[in-house]
Amino acid sequence: MKLPNGYGSVTKMSGRRRNPWVVRKTDGYELDPEKRTKKQKYIIIGYAPTKAEGLKMLADYNNNPFDAKAAKMTFEEVFEEWSKTKFPTVSESNVKGYNASYRACSYLYNKVFKDIKLADLQFVIDDCGKNYPTLKKIKVLFNQLYAYALKYEICNKDYSTYVDVAKYKDRNPNKHDRNKFSKEEVERVWTMKEDPYYQIVLMLLYNGCRISEFLDLKKENVHLEEQYFDVIASKTENGLRKVPIPDKLLPFYQEWYDRHPECEYLLSTPDGKHFLYRNYKDSYYTTIMEQIGIKWSPHCTRHTTISMMKEHSIDETTIKKIVGHSGAMTLTERVYTHLDVQVLIDAINKIVGERENGKENLTT
Repeated sequence: MKLPNGYGSVTKMSGRRRNPWVVRKTDGYELDPEKRTKKQKYIIIGYAPTKAEGLKMLADYNNNPFDAKAAKMTFEEVFEEWSKTKFPTVSESNVKGYNASYRACSYLYNKVFKDIKLADLQFVIDDCGKNYPTLKKIKVLFNQLYAYALKYEICNKDYSTYVDVAKYKDRNPNKHDRNKFSKEEVERVWTMKEDPYYQIVLMLLYNGCRISEFLDLKKENVHLEEQYFDVIASKTENGLRKVPIPDKLLPFYQEWYDRHPECEYLLSTPDGKHFLYRNYKDSYYTTIMEQIGIKWSPHCTRHTTISMMKEHSIDETTIKKIVGHSGAMTLTERVYTHLDVQVLIDAINKIVGERENGKENLTT
């Protein structure tokens, strides 16, 4: 069926994509300086998995047009626009407070604002390890940003109202455990290495990533031939880094990379969707820990990585480069130390290799 002139179009793009149908509408014309002809400019309304859903998206837009640019704004972009009008009206101390709260929200920076759900906001609260007064300030920031976003039709629902900080009134939430897996506990995980979800735990034990960093890792930032991946979104500046992949774990990364070709993330749910923190932790990680009699949280895998490297006399600069440690990076280390990826791979291989040697010693 031909759509009316000026109504818009739903067109299928080439290649394998999760949402291959682009929904767009003509937004005037521009002159092609080389061909001396006019060509159409388009507003991209969105992308859909099927033509039928694309047509519905187009119909909804025509019934209630929205600012397509605003609809694509990320959390970071909304904060920047909001702060331009807010900061000149408040004191310097308030500006510092808002910026401090914003720094705790790095998990949200690159997410499209209208796609953020309550679970995403609550994850920031549950995972940041801040005390109750600081959590209240983060929630205030959420309230302010949603008020701004609703005003300018960037989103249509305020999830910040439902964020729960009261449960942390008398304690520091999720203050990161400093517990580590014992050698025997690590070996218990290795005994189940054929299971892909145990493989995730092993990968965490040997990459030192924060769980949010690893769940949000996209395939485009995984370099299997060179044996490393890039962390491009982290809680700290030092957290932006190259993380080595040890030889013995490379097959696990390859298996997960190939598991769901249509998913842009390295790790994915059984139906090929992005793993959210609560889904992974509650449905997979906690179950695995119960099955093998271990009680440590996902953050304990990161602390275990750091501890194993220290136990095997890997130098502090290399450790900081691998795990993106938020503190104690000296000016000299930041400016003058440019460690080759192979140095980082060798360091992680040393841990896995010494584990293998330890197993042989136990069995001889």
